[in-house]
Amino acid sequence: MPTREVRARASPEQRVQVSGLASELWRRLWARPRTLVLIAGALTAAAFAGGWTSALHLGAPKASYAKAPADAVRRVDMRPGPAALQADLERLVARYGEPVGIAVSDVTDGWTAQIAGDAPVPQQSVSKLWVALTVLKAVDEGSLSLDQWVVMRKEDRSVFYQPLASRIRGPDGLRVTLADLLRHALIESDNAANDKLIQEVGGAGVVTRAITEKGLQNVSVGGTERELQTRTAGLDWRADYGMTWIWKAARSRLPDSVRDEALARYLADPPDAATPNGIVRALAALKRGELLSRASTDFMLGLMGEARTGTQRLKGGVPRGWTLAHKTGTGPDWRGASVGINDVGLLTAPDGRTYAVAVMIRQTSRPPSATHALMQGVTRAVAAQWARGQEVPAEGRDVAGGPSVAGAGL
Repeated sequence: MPTREVRARASPEQRVQVSGLASELWRRLWARPRTLVLIAGALTAAAFAGGWTSALHLGAPKASYAKAPADAVRRVDMRPGPAALQADLERLVARYGEPVGIAVSDVTDGWTAQIAGDAPVPQQSVSKLWVALTVLKAVDEGSLSLDQWVVMRKEDRSVFYQPLASRIRGPDGLRVTLADLLRHALIESDNAANDKLIQEVGGAGVVTRAITEKGLQNVSVGGTERELQTRTAGLDWRADYGMTWIWKAARSRLPDSVRDEALARYLADPPDAATPNGIVRALAALKRGELLSRASTDFMLGLMGEARTGTQRLKGGVPRGWTLAHKTGTGPDWRGASVGINDVGLLTAPDGRTYAVAVMIRQTSRPPSATHALMQGVTRAVAAQWARGQEVPAEGRDVAGGPSVAGAGL
């Protein structure tokens, strides 16, 4: 619930005392007319100056976005979600047969249904969200601009999927705007774009600091993609690894034991760890406009809504009339298992009610079809919960009640 300011009321004795002091002060000022005139003049000048300053601001509005308060995140006590939704989520996880972290939070009402919601999971490319948040925070504060030009050179190449890297040619490199880098990072999950954004804000430490300043908890960034993926594979980064085939060739020459140990270290303490509960809290705060200016919030959510990755994950279960703004994460495959298979986002119903959703899998040996069915089932479970709410008058709703939807194709 929104925090309400509580103002202390003065007692009758205190009001009498204040009234007496005011009368005595006025009597003394009236006895000194010159002092009274000086005070009146000062007050008039201050009012005139304030009005003139306001007129200047109205006449010359700033082009940059308004700065968002650093401590704007609304503190919401996490209440349990509806019993029927909780039962549906538990049924989906039991059917999947491997550990899964899930959190679903109503952005408006604040309840959260979750399974292993406080267990840290490797985010992989989900952490691009916090990089984008940091960039847009800098835009709001005026230190960066979305239309400023950035030059990408061959040393800015990353690993794996990086469409921008293929366009870097010659000594002059590739000129793109900051807005274009954000588009590539969030819509296409371009690793080179993400790494360049981290460089532009001043490094991964700046992203970590922004996360803290915004009051977000249990989310993190593990450094650049090229650093994270190289360490996870058991390699040390080299400049020529920016050509992915060279990177993959070097990885293929590693003894299996080296890769086993590197992956075990990563899974034991992921530098890019986050919890499902932490992510849905952050996404809910973003949707409520507590993290960025209105323009930056709309820009970021718009890019998430255009995401082209994970079409068969959460997005595959989105009903007609609903929308999803999301970000996926996909880690490496090794010895028949996949690491960091995630999808998180904001799912909006036809009436505008929005749910923050996170489905995160630390490691799985299930086929992609099973993972897709799980994630689509979560989306459908949320839609079913919304439908249940539409059937009950608002004044009669009870988040703990409502029938289960076991037969709804979950």
